[in-house]
Amino acid sequence: MRFVYCPYCGKKLIKKEIGDEGRIPFCEKCNIPLWDMFTTSIIAAVVNEEREIALLRQNYVSADSYVCVAGVMKPGESAEDAVIREVREEIGQKVERLEYIRSYPYEKKEMLMLGYKASVKKRDFVLSGEVDAARWVGYENALPMLREGGVAWQLVKSVTGIP
Repeated sequence: MRFVYCPYCGKKLIKKEIGDEGRIPFCEKCNIPLWDMFTTSIIAAVVNEEREIALLRQNYVSADSYVCVAGVMKPGESAEDAVIREVREEIGQKVERLEYIRSYPYEKKEMLMLGYKASVKKRDFVLSGEVDAARWVGYENALPMLREGGVAWQLVKSVTGIP
């Protein structure tokens, strides 16, 4: 989100030089800079002991490609708690171990996605209403099912080590 007006007083912002940050939206009345904001979310490569990864179909996200478990962090929730919650809610799996992989800026939706490897013991899926389908896919078959270069593709490539 990019500020044009001050959320506190409603005054139109000016651009003001703020140290090393450059020209930042600034409220002259409240005397505060207002940096652009983004949503923080998680994305998880959910893997099991059989070297398989859970890939989801969510038609509201993509009609052409599979995706990984992902979701927005709630206020007061850690990234790790968000991964555990989203994996349970979306596909009914219990996370046994978590490993942070890296962050991924997703400019299209003004998000910062925190990528994790979530290890689970393989179980049948229990899908939420926002997941159209899910399947376990061998590491070697996963990348072609994802949008090449996308955040999920980058995460799965890192987690599986498949070139």
